[in-house]
Amino acid sequence: MEKNAAKKRIEKLRREIEKYRYAYHVLDQSLISDAALDSLKNELQRLESAHPELIAPDSPTQRVGGQPLEQFNKVKHSTPLTSLYDAFSPEDMRDWEKRMKKILASEQLDYYAELKMDGLAVALTYEKGQFILGATRGDGETGEDVTQNLKTIEAIPLILRRPEKAELKKIGLSGEAIKKLYQALDQGRLEARGEAIMTNRVFADLNRQYKKQGLALLANPRNAAAGSIRQLDSKLAAERHLDCHIYALATALGLANHEQEHAVARALGFKVLKQNKYCKNLAEAIAYHDDWEKRRGQVPFDCDGVVIVVNNLSLWPKLGFVGKGPRFMMAYKFAAEQATTVVEEVAWQVGRTGVLTPTAHLKPVKVYGVTVSRATLHNLDEIRRLDLKIGDTVIIERAGDVIPKVVKVLTDLRTGSEKEITAPLKCPMCGGAVEKIQGEVAYRCANKNCYAVNLRHLSHWASKNAMDIEGLGPKIIEQLVKEGLVKDASDFYQLTAGDLMPLERFADKSAENLVAAIAAKKKVDLARFIYSLGIRHVGEETALLLAKHFGSLEKIKNAELAEINAIYDFGEIIAKSAYEWFHDKNNLELLARLAAAGVKVKSLKATSENAKLAGKIFVLTGSLEKLTREQAKAKIRELGGDISSSVSKTTDYVVAGAEPGSKLEKAKKLGVKVIGEDGFLKIIEGKI
Repeated sequence: MEKNAAKKRIEKLRREIEKYRYAYHVLDQSLISDAALDSLKNELQRLESAHPELIAPDSPTQRVGGQPLEQFNKVKHSTPLTSLYDAFSPEDMRDWEKRMKKILASEQLDYYAELKMDGLAVALTYEKGQFILGATRGDGETGEDVTQNLKTIEAIPLILRRPEKAELKKIGLSGEAIKKLYQALDQGRLEARGEAIMTNRVFADLNRQYKKQGLALLANPRNAAAGSIRQLDSKLAAERHLDCHIYALATALGLANHEQEHAVARALGFKVLKQNKYCKNLAEAIAYHDDWEKRRGQVPFDCDGVVIVVNNLSLWPKLGFVGKGPRFMMAYKFAAEQATTVVEEVAWQVGRTGVLTPTAHLKPVKVYGVTVSRATLHNLDEIRRLDLKIGDTVIIERAGDVIPKVVKVLTDLRTGSEKEITAPLKCPMCGGAVEKIQGEVAYRCANKNCYAVNLRHLSHWASKNAMDIEGLGPKIIEQLVKEGLVKDASDFYQLTAGDLMPLERFADKSAENLVAAIAAKKKVDLARFIYSLGIRHVGEETALLLAKHFGSLEKIKNAELAEINAIYDFGEIIAKSAYEWFHDKNNLELLARLAAAGVKVKSLKATSENAKLAGKIFVLTGSLEKLTREQAKAKIRELGGDISSSVSKTTDYVVAGAEPGSKLEKAKKLGVKVIGEDGFLKIIEGKI
């Protein structure tokens, strides 16, 4: 292509690619597929390669640099990047407001509340609208030049968008403020400040990838983001798929309030948090904090509190700074998710497959508003990795309602009296021998009649996703086992109200209700029955595959190993486990006793009426509003469809709910049809 024509095409491609970047990252709109966007980028790359003299620093092709840097240069900030003071209670917040009111006298205070992202603070400088410098916070006065690494973040525009006057007036900017903004864009400098983060989904995906590759795992999203920004090779930074949200404009533009800073940043092409909110008084700001403390699991990044900012920018100079930070904003932290405590003992629990799991018994400590006295340790390999001993001071972490885990041992606090942790030689429940599972990190009780294993088998049988027997919980089951009324699952169906009424917790009515609840679940679908059996490695999806492939319990019992192994999505380990279970004499006797007790397993027979989704593979991503995920899965199965946990070329539909993950991106790349919840409902209701 002739140079002038190439130049015009390059300029058009750059504008088009930037338009799609802005729509995707700022407006949450996907105007074209990833494949189409990649095609535009590839064309631009080819043209620039043919005409290297036309390459510009703000070209989308220049996000990843060439040779790694030898070191980062120091950068002095235009104004300090200060840290914030922390508050931990409503009283702290009210005291903060009282201190400000003493300075301001009669001034009224309103606020802007922002989610506090846990990442790395960055300063982004633009000259004549072009990104020229990106720096870390450093000591607040001086940071490091990490421009090339920040360029790899698609959410950061390489050239600023020029908003129309009407758009800026709608935000509330005065004529003078609009003039200053245009001057900064056309002739001057403009600096934005924000947080570079790694989303929780990217963090999890990278760790899964690193685990497969045998690489060291990332510790947490915050450290991963900081480490990525400080990579000397921008190619490594690009592989981490970081994100960035802007929360302030450091350039004086004559704006009236802080809320406008966010609106202007968005208009310039930056990504800002849509969850942030104007609050007319402190009570509203505190309510905002309390609401997001309950819902912080709904945002796709680590969030450890909210930042409450005095909204009126004219008050900031009056309030000024004190010590390390400004008076006009406060970080109101969520209840701590980490705390330090001491490991007093390690107990080993026995699961339904006989696997022994270590649990740390801790000196009680409050984490995330809850008193914690135990934490999971997973297995002996994890204990060795942590270098954990009984008596150690440790950092424990709790996320939402998840069981806390030990994340670090503070070895410098050891006294020398700490004790090594070893796997037990005998089962803590039955006294049977403990064996190391070959090829795995787990230890298991070798006694097939282990009391603990049997209890968990029986509890699994009655659980919601298995036979779903109402009122038959773990405590009742343990009571029945101790009384000698139940030895295996078939005994549940022999119980009478007379057996139960003499027992503690039972009266006439409750005994009759439990017997009726057990009888009501004697008829069961084949897939649910297989899952209820508690076969090692066989979960709900695997049980469904077995049921669909063979159609009946008799065919599964008579199947050869090679036939089970040939099932799509089955691996050798799962196939061998299923085959061995159905060829074990004791298990076959259990099946016979269940049949004799009246348990009827319904064979899977698809009809044209109830199998309109036969052969269709669905993948669910994001959260649904009108159905739970389990209800959606059940409906797909009921209509003969299949559910997969991963997207491939064989996937027919990806159902995307709110905040979909990486599965949506993969679907777009592979050209798989993506439908929303409404489209999914139309399919299952037969409207399309």
